[in-house]
Amino acid sequence: MTVSELSKATDAAAKPLELAIILPTLNERANLAPLVERLDKALAGIAWEAIFVDDNSPDGTSDEARAISQRDRRVRVIQRINRRGLASAAIEGMMATAAPVVAVMDADHQHDPNLLPRMLQSVTGGECDVAVASRFAEGASTEEWGRPDRVKASNIANAIARKVTGVDLSDPMSGYFMLKAETLRQTAPKLSGVGFKILLDILATSEKHLRVRDFPLSFAARASGESKLDRTVVFEFLVGLYDKWLGRIIPTRFALFGTIGAAGVVVHMAVLALVLAVAGGSFKGHLVSAFELGQTLAALVAMTFNFVLNNALTYADKRLTGTVALIKGWAKFGLTCSVGLLANVGVAAVLVRFGFHEYPAALTGIVVGSVWNFALSSKFVWGRY
Repeated sequence: MTVSELSKATDAAAKPLELAIILPTLNERANLAPLVERLDKALAGIAWEAIFVDDNSPDGTSDEARAISQRDRRVRVIQRINRRGLASAAIEGMMATAAPVVAVMDADHQHDPNLLPRMLQSVTGGECDVAVASRFAEGASTEEWGRPDRVKASNIANAIARKVTGVDLSDPMSGYFMLKAETLRQTAPKLSGVGFKILLDILATSEKHLRVRDFPLSFAARASGESKLDRTVVFEFLVGLYDKWLGRIIPTRFALFGTIGAAGVVVHMAVLALVLAVAGGSFKGHLVSAFELGQTLAALVAMTFNFVLNNALTYADKRLTGTVALIKGWAKFGLTCSVGLLANVGVAAVLVRFGFHEYPAALTGIVVGSVWNFALSSKFVWGRY
């Protein structure tokens, strides 16, 4: 450790902490050291700490953060195992600090640290409850980003977000914002942690009206690393909206599971119809009828369809990856579905014997089977109950 680094570490320990910067990461090892240097320059005279919340990046991001922490005690890391997602990472990081003010920003150098002092002054000075670095406020720019498609999509999402939160600001979908830690802790128990936009979650959940101030941001291009925003970002956004509106009535994850299951029924019927149309008359005299063949193929295709979509969407934070894991997961999912089918048929049959009409009995069996499949799949396929 150099004399300069030792001096910084000593000063960080002696001065009361003022600000914590939460930085969710995924495969961003190369970004960390340069970002800490930028934070050091931007926050001169301010007692701060940086908390990297890493989703167990295979590139060694967590190890790099620990190595930097050995030289600079203002740097900490939370390495999450078997957990994924930007929103939940931001919540964990903000709850893990003693700083009176917390900020969330990306570690990919798209967010300018030079805005932090002004945002901090605005929050601590009482000008606002939430300071937001906006990509679309007057004076902001997205030219360096070079993604006009994402800009257009963000504008649409922002319009919806303003309707949901009732807050009139230019970029409610921003991933770069600051607020008092006390405000976050009061809101945290009711946050869903679903999706990618934690700011939207906070604004929509807070029981008191939060005053928001925009700070124009020149949104830069990604330096290196991997974005936590994958191809399911639009889906995750919609899931977040559902969770805020209806999540307390029907749990969001179960609603997703059921919706995919309903889509699987359509797939099943389509495959069955196709087989019957193509081979309906060619199986006469065979041990296996065209219907039996079609029903078997349809069940396998529908089950695979359900497994793939649930793995990608319903259990995105526990997503199975790799050929072996996917094959094992598919096999376990098939077994759990077979148990759910038995529960479905058994419950419906018992109800009919007790005098219930066939259709309500069948519907009850479907609901019981779905709940059973969801519970078993959550526990034994994706390891989450």
